[in-house]
Amino acid sequence: MAAPAPSTTGPAPLVGGSLALTAFALALGTFMQVLDTTIANVSLPTIAGNLGVSSDNSTWIVTAFAVANGVAVPLTGWLMGRFGVVKTFCTSVVLFTLASFLCGIAWDLPSLIGFRVLQGAVSGPMIPGSQALLIAIFPAHKRGTALAIWSMTTLVAPIMGPILGGYISDNYHWSWIFLINVPFGMFCGFVCWNKLGKRDTPTRKLPIDQVGLILLVVWVGALQIVLDLGKNDDWFAADRIVIATIVAAIGFVGWLIWELTDANPAVNLSLFKNRNFAIGTTAFCLGYAVFFANTLLLPLWLQTQMGYTATWAGLVAAPSGVVAVILTPFVAKLAGRFDARILASVAFAAFGYSYYLRSGYTTYASFYDLMLPMLVQGIAMSTFFLSMLTISFDRIPAERLPSATGISNFVRITAGSFAASLITTAWDRRETLHQSRLSDAVGAASPYQMAREGLARMGLTDVQAAAVITRQMVGQAYLLASTDLFRLSSWLCLALIVLVWFTRRPDPPKGPIAAD
Repeated sequence: MAAPAPSTTGPAPLVGGSLALTAFALALGTFMQVLDTTIANVSLPTIAGNLGVSSDNSTWIVTAFAVANGVAVPLTGWLMGRFGVVKTFCTSVVLFTLASFLCGIAWDLPSLIGFRVLQGAVSGPMIPGSQALLIAIFPAHKRGTALAIWSMTTLVAPIMGPILGGYISDNYHWSWIFLINVPFGMFCGFVCWNKLGKRDTPTRKLPIDQVGLILLVVWVGALQIVLDLGKNDDWFAADRIVIATIVAAIGFVGWLIWELTDANPAVNLSLFKNRNFAIGTTAFCLGYAVFFANTLLLPLWLQTQMGYTATWAGLVAAPSGVVAVILTPFVAKLAGRFDARILASVAFAAFGYSYYLRSGYTTYASFYDLMLPMLVQGIAMSTFFLSMLTISFDRIPAERLPSATGISNFVRITAGSFAASLITTAWDRRETLHQSRLSDAVGAASPYQMAREGLARMGLTDVQAAAVITRQMVGQAYLLASTDLFRLSSWLCLALIVLVWFTRRPDPPKGPIAAD
């Protein structure tokens, strides 16, 4: 959610050491929240093995956080207006720290998922709160510096997430990917309350759409159950999947009707009457969903099928973030000179080319081969957020901008969590299909017999030879499943280029735009 503009009659900006320390603490708050959206990705196989569950079930650890965070976002504006930005932010940091500790001591998968839901729900105000406070504590002529600090943390955190998560999983117990937040969260909360507690924004009593929020939680939660459990329950062959689908459908329709008719809706859907907001938000969320799904799929394939450790799987993904950090300041300067639709097209074209390069992966791909597409993805990341937000928020009045950013972030985060569930389902189904085809191919007497005879000459028994051949087939089947999904992602990105050009040309950005 975009940060509310600081009041011109508010407290004077901080100076000197107080400014530096507070800015660091606020940036740390943003860093922790963004970090926790990606730090668990490369650690899923490790966590799954330690807790005795399958890798596909462990994706709940990622999606539970994302869904809870997405549902909490519409509440952020109300909380800040009701209790003040400082109090809301500091409370969110403290609760996030507590939830991180609980995740670290989780004893099984259900408890870990429950604590991740809590962690995602309480962290909703952290990013918009840190942005609002950074802008408020810097002098007006240095607010560009404040936003640069905030933006860099949102880009660096996704880079560090897979690397840090992988290193911890390989060298320490996986619980430290959550426990590491505790000392930093305590520091962030203490400094921000100590320096900003007496500078809080005015509060006022505001109505809250309780029914809308309850319906939102019901239908989003039910749909997530369908997506995450459906593949293991053979979809609609299981009663609980049928029931969850019905609940999701009825809940969504009820929520839609309520939000369109309530005087103070939690999610103001009337904003979709704006063509750029409707089409831009759709393209933004679909593009992010494809990106998030592939961010999850690549390390999962590398660790389960290619023998990569969590650390090296994280290092494969790191170049995209490095390139994005380097290019973002230059892209920001160009944003006012070029049509945002051109920059968006560059982003989707770069995403598409990156996925196309990945569709050429083989089981013998070197680290360099795996890393090269990630460099291309970095170009896409540097232009994607700014261009899509410029398009989406074009000609939306300032007083409606917080509501618009809330909707955009809610839909984006929820789309990402759904994509994570869908990509693992598609991956397993495509692997089953390819393994069946490969079995038919090698089942022919001559090739299969020749392979077994060759392995027998190497000293393997018939059983060992059959196991080697089967393992090769499974590895190839997962490779083909992965390249299928990479290729599909590439085509989807090209289609989104077309969708972007159905919007009108937006005005150049004239102020800060939040990319959270």
